[in-house]
Amino acid sequence: MTPRRGLIRLPAPAAWPIAAFLVGYPVWWALGFGGLSIIVVAGPMAVVLWRRRPITVPKGMGLWMLIIAGYLVSALMLGETPPGTYGELGTGRVLGYAMRLTLYLALVVMVLYLGNLTERELPQRALVGMLGVLFLTTVAGGLLGVLAPRFEFTSPVESILPSWISGNSYVRNLIHPTAAQIQHVLGHAAPRPEAPFEWANAWGGNLSVLLIWFVVGWWTWGGPARRAVCVAVVAVSAIPIVYSLNRGLWAGLALSAAYVVVRVRPRRGFLVGAGLACGALVLAAGPLTDIVSQRLDKPHSNRIRAFTVTATMEAATHSPFIGYGNTRNAYGSYQTITTGKTDWCAECGHPPLGSDGQLWLLLITQGFTGAALYIGFFAGAIRRFRHDRTPIGQAGTLVMILVLLYMFIYDGLVTALGLYLISYALLWRNAHPPPPAAAYDDARPAPGDGTLIPGNTGPARGDGTPLSGNGRPIPDDGTPLSAGATPVFEDGMPMTGRPTLPIQAPAVNP
Repeated sequence: MTPRRGLIRLPAPAAWPIAAFLVGYPVWWALGFGGLSIIVVAGPMAVVLWRRRPITVPKGMGLWMLIIAGYLVSALMLGETPPGTYGELGTGRVLGYAMRLTLYLALVVMVLYLGNLTERELPQRALVGMLGVLFLTTVAGGLLGVLAPRFEFTSPVESILPSWISGNSYVRNLIHPTAAQIQHVLGHAAPRPEAPFEWANAWGGNLSVLLIWFVVGWWTWGGPARRAVCVAVVAVSAIPIVYSLNRGLWAGLALSAAYVVVRVRPRRGFLVGAGLACGALVLAAGPLTDIVSQRLDKPHSNRIRAFTVTATMEAATHSPFIGYGNTRNAYGSYQTITTGKTDWCAECGHPPLGSDGQLWLLLITQGFTGAALYIGFFAGAIRRFRHDRTPIGQAGTLVMILVLLYMFIYDGLVTALGLYLISYALLWRNAHPPPPAAAYDDARPAPGDGTLIPGNTGPARGDGTPLSGNGRPIPDDGTPLSAGATPVFEDGMPMTGRPTLPIQAPAVNP
């Protein structure tokens, strides 16, 4: 039976992996998988792809495959130590390399999977809606970080891992759920929301991307009630946005606002601009203004980033083509030649090279070649889809622009790259509709319901079998009509006029 409009429709079986990843993300976070859950759901996605061979591959995906190929080659340099760094080849370095490689491969599977699902199995609006649900989860996590910053617990994954793995500070961030990071950004202890992601910067970058898709789903495509909810939720999200002390997030939101004003139609652009101006005035008159001004007056992280970026560039010049496969630790910091943990700061010490942005991570792990391929992949997406004026086209292009901004500020791994590539898949699906569903056995409707078989050029018969290949209806005796014959229904009654295909044969006994 055809689903009635207005009722909640569960995703088709083939779409459950992406629904489990996006809608079920809080569960993955609580279990201790977090962003690594994409590796888990990539298994069912790969099964779906295997059943649908040959697989459609988007233009430009070859650059991403070259990134993976380059990363495989970079494993040759895992045992090397560039000047100005220290450390020896060990289990941690190899595991870090293997984790990144697995994530890169899982993301490829996800993009191909999304592009090869039919619109019937996974409508574009349903995928945008799933991203909107994750935005609501992100806002809720941000409020938790503001109201209960010290909330944390031991996840099941963390409890079963050996201490030499779970005790690593990087691994701990991935598997240990916490509401916020407590940092001395303002000169005193201040919480920065991070739930349900791995750290505060990931929360900020991901929220800005998810906000775009939430607005598309709830404002652009929504009625008055949904738009009212959209305004209320976005207003509430301003609280954790400000308390995040995340200047990169603030810059991304400013860029997004400017993009909307320029790209949308003049009348809408004026309305959006007026709305943003009113919001800025309200924010300026509120108590959150002091937090923003304090953060801008205390850019203490600038010197740390400058030192790390300089050390990363210097190391990358000694292996410019394939990098070193994984990060390295630099000697000293911008203040002293010695750094490390103390009794009052167990997580102190200089951050690994490449930890201040995806661009710098690529430079140290894959050299200038890997960084150029990464930029080319997303810049190429902007070039190919910039003329798409649909809501998905404009929103997806904006996300691609934000990727190029955030590569200087945020790491793409673990969760951010997943959201970037889901946005890329939305753009691809929008420009190139998915293949006909009739190519897949699991997309055919059950016989006897009289529904149209996806991908068929003609209607289905009353018994569920497709009509003749020329698209003409078949009479009750099963013989195809001749070219000049008058088409008839299943009950033998002639059709008057020229039928427009595809049509659906009515049931004989309604």
